[in-house]
Amino acid sequence: MGPTSGVPGRGTRDHASTSPAALGKVRAARYVATPRTPRGRTPVTDTATAPAPSAAERAERFHAAREQAVQTAQGFLALTNTQWVGEEQTIWGVPGTWAPREAGESGLLVTATAADGIVVDGEPVDGTVVVRGKDDPQPSSIVFDDHTTGTVIRGEDGQYALRVWDAKSEAIEEFGSISTFPYDDEWVVTGTFTPNPAGTTVGFSHVKDDGATRELPVPGDIAVTIQGQEHRLAAFKDGRRLQLVFADETSDVDTYGVGRFLFIAPNPDGSITLDFNYAVLPPCAFSYNFNCPMPPKQNRFPFRIEAGEKQVLGKDGSLLHE
Repeated sequence: MGPTSGVPGRGTRDHASTSPAALGKVRAARYVATPRTPRGRTPVTDTATAPAPSAAERAERFHAAREQAVQTAQGFLALTNTQWVGEEQTIWGVPGTWAPREAGESGLLVTATAADGIVVDGEPVDGTVVVRGKDDPQPSSIVFDDHTTGTVIRGEDGQYALRVWDAKSEAIEEFGSISTFPYDDEWVVTGTFTPNPAGTTVGFSHVKDDGATRELPVPGDIAVTIQGQEHRLAAFKDGRRLQLVFADETSDVDTYGVGRFLFIAPNPDGSITLDFNYAVLPPCAFSYNFNCPMPPKQNRFPFRIEAGEKQVLGKDGSLLHE
């Protein structure tokens, strides 16, 4: 890595950004030619429709879409570097000199010559330009070559980092599949959601934070009974959803050791459904350059949850990352 005072995982949390709803939205327009009906005859209408997919089929489609998503140009497998920029520095794997902007200004500054080949917002860089972060209403696009791109993210401490994505990364080349448990409707459970007072937080450790915890906002308390045991869970806010970070007795045995994620949303009546068949692996299971939250004590189940995703596998069936 180039000279830097940044810590790779500092100041941000990484979470899966896919959900059953998001991955299930496919909009396509189709033109259907209608045959002309001879005068005096009643047209015959085919009212047969394809049967609705089963719950198991829907979950299978969700996980298949996940396998496609992680291999895209900025999918989880494409991330090759996350470097925090607290001072002027070079960044491993890409050209240019990178520096922070003034306090309160979004993004970074990059200085390069035209020969470096950096393109920001569609314009070749020849001098010093602003690269806006993803927290900006109009984040910058960064292109280094025909398969390497960049994004700028903001940490919780206000510092910015450059993320480098390689559409031809070694991880993408070696990727085989995401292993999953067979669908099991016994792992679809319903609990209750009780809103917390405004400002309630819970401390979450992160993979790269050396044991330190970050206080994350937890909008409500989730109570659920599983295998005769009542559990009160903490899920932090993720856009319009809640993100449950959990571990169980399969963790570090059959499933990824850090834990898994489940994205959920409370219903208007205060109930909440936890369908563990949609449990997903965190981004750090796909690239060491992510910094993922770890399950707090109350989110560690003392039994096996044999549902959802298990591990990231290579083409030969072995673990892609230990």
